[in-house]
Amino acid sequence: MTSVPTPPLPALGGRTNYRERVADALRAALISGGLLPGEVYSAPALAARFGVSATPVREAMLDLVKEGLVTALPNKGFRVTEVTERQLDEYLHIRALIEIPTVTGLTATADPADLEALRPAAAEIVTTAAAGDLIGYVEADRRFHLGLLALAGNEHLVQVVGELRKRSRLYGLTALAERGLLEDSAEEHHELLDALLARDEEAVREVMTRHLGHVRDLWAK
Repeated sequence: MTSVPTPPLPALGGRTNYRERVADALRAALISGGLLPGEVYSAPALAARFGVSATPVREAMLDLVKEGLVTALPNKGFRVTEVTERQLDEYLHIRALIEIPTVTGLTATADPADLEALRPAAAEIVTTAAAGDLIGYVEADRRFHLGLLALAGNEHLVQVVGELRKRSRLYGLTALAERGLLEDSAEEHHELLDALLARDEEAVREVMTRHLGHVRDLWAK
């Protein structure tokens, strides 16, 4: 068990299923730094921090094992998966192969009303980035990008990208927010919607390529 200070975990949400609520809070803790890569956490210790029994915590951690976010260690607990530079490059490469042509194709097929419906999520990405609200930022960013991809009508494609996003966990987000580097990336979501609404295929491809490259550049810093 780690001896480093243990910051408070995010409050459990409103779902009635403890397992789902704990899993969501654990994912949020991975993003915010409440759970640290490489550290080992036991289900009873985490349960005490949540104020629940160990059973839903253990079940939630097993869900995170399936997602590749943690590794089960017999008789010890769960180690938070460390994401390597190579893995980040691989995840981003796959995302680029999927997302750039898919989103570019929406210039010909997407209903303008459906695109405008994503504007509130784009605005929330900007406001949460400015406020340093990492959990809010990740949730709004997830809703925007998966909602945009859903307009292509391929549910499995959306699931694949969703899993890649979980595995990368927007690596280094805490340090980026502290240095004020999230806001420029956040503004690109509005730029992307504007290009899609203008039916400008080249502009959409350029923004998507720049946005994903921007994400990797921020990770590298």
